[in-house]
Amino acid sequence: MVVNRRQPDLTVILENVTDVHNIGAVLRSADSVGICEIYILNTDAHLQTDKISIGKRTSMGSRKWVDVNYFTDATACFEKLRGKYSKVLGAMLGEGVSDFHHLDLTESVALFFGNEHRGISSVAEPMLDGKFLIPQVGMAESLNVSVACAVTLYEAFRQRKEKGFYDEPFRMDEAERAALFDVYYERHKARERGSMLAWKQN
Repeated sequence: MVVNRRQPDLTVILENVTDVHNIGAVLRSADSVGICEIYILNTDAHLQTDKISIGKRTSMGSRKWVDVNYFTDATACFEKLRGKYSKVLGAMLGEGVSDFHHLDLTESVALFFGNEHRGISSVAEPMLDGKFLIPQVGMAESLNVSVACAVTLYEAFRQRKEKGFYDEPFRMDEAERAALFDVYYERHKARERGSMLAWKQN
């Protein structure tokens, strides 16, 4: 059962990501490795709206399976994260940043990715528990945010698969699995009735 392979202690945060196609691609990657939810943090004034809509082609149906938590305040977002995840690690360039291959992504962790051009903001950076980079040897300095997220998530997938996290229900008791199954079943039925692809601010 797909529900048994969900990873409730792994998530992604996107801060001030402007391109909805990037957000949609992250949703698809998140769903593919069994993530239950992601976080959107928009502190830039021009991005702060009461809802965000993503087209069906962008998310390829993943929006139905991945919950989206929307925040416009960094402190409130981190408070919510720390109530569910042990560490928040940010993708950044610079000296003293760990190679992501050296991270233990089998532990409870939230992976933080910043704006396509400016990276993680000066507001969010001090709140991180650690920083990592994806090693590269090309001329360009960085990957597209959705690609960087996908590469990192599949490293998490590799580590977790090696430890058998996808072979049996992971850190969910029978009641939690049953509740999640019911949620997904209702969403599937709602989609058949022509439901929406938008989420509102918390």
